[in-house]
Amino acid sequence: MSARTFKTEAIVLRTIRYGEADRILHLFTREFGRLGAIAKGVRKPRSRFGGRLEPFFRLNLVLHRSRGDLHTVTSAETIEGFPQLRASGRGIAAAGDACGGVLRLLDGIEEPNEPAYNLLCRYLELVEDDPEGPATTGAGMVTFRLKLALAAGFAPELSGCSRCGGTDHMTAFSGAAGGIVCPTCEAGSFPFSAEAHSFMVESLGRPMVEAPSGSPTAIKQAGRAIGETLEHHAHVRLPRPEERLAA
Repeated sequence: MSARTFKTEAIVLRTIRYGEADRILHLFTREFGRLGAIAKGVRKPRSRFGGRLEPFFRLNLVLHRSRGDLHTVTSAETIEGFPQLRASGRGIAAAGDACGGVLRLLDGIEEPNEPAYNLLCRYLELVEDDPEGPATTGAGMVTFRLKLALAAGFAPELSGCSRCGGTDHMTAFSGAAGGIVCPTCEAGSFPFSAEAHSFMVESLGRPMVEAPSGSPTAIKQAGRAIGETLEHHAHVRLPRPEERLAA
């Protein structure tokens, strides 16, 4: 193996057709974070890569390092193809939402983030196990986003008012402030129920497989809280889970 060739484990987040037979890959890797790559000739009928360089595949890759933004795929071995996930429209929507969140929130960050990588792997495994189950509901998707925000360093403040530090009467949430706020500091906020607050706290404290459930109103409030926090502090806008499921 040459000095410019390296190995990595990766999940394919997105692919784009390029030229007559190539494909550009957006990868999230365990060892290097976000990477871009090109798979040459992958769309030819007799490509040595077969059909494994597709979104959601988890792979062992060998890449040739480029001086530009796109490395070249020279070898790909499947770790997990998630066939049950791919057979379900709901599973595809949930996996697409998760991979899209990683793509936007960690875009351009070529450094390892093992908690985020492990989170994405675990979420895809849960969707594969039950493509119509809890992981693919609005509650499951919002829980994933909250844990992803935590892994990326943008988790909302939930222990007290994010402006003054108070702990009484937390009935609103401010994306600009990055968390719950008290009545004195609630300018520019939106109503935030005790159920939504409990849902977010429990989501952060439990494994993905034990993600809490909640009423549609609480899930919507929690999703909005995460979305507005990321818009203000990470400058990233993610589609709302209900928009993704309806697509």
